[in-house]
Amino acid sequence: MHFHAVYGEHEALMTLDGKVYAGSLPGRALSMVREWMALHRNEIEADWNLAQQRKPLNPIDPLE
Repeated sequence: MHFHAVYGEHEALMTLDGKVYAGSLPGRALSMVREWMALHRNEIEADWNLAQQRKPLNPIDPLE
């Protein structure tokens, strides 16, 4: 499972464990994405399962 994160003109492809395997993000943005991922891991996995079934995804709250 992977997803991509965008911050301004920066973009990174990441694994669910927070590793960047393509592209890059500034340090602070990367930390925030990893924090968001940790808080919403179950929701991310649930949406991934829905995506594989081509069903609508559930919104996930942003980091506050």
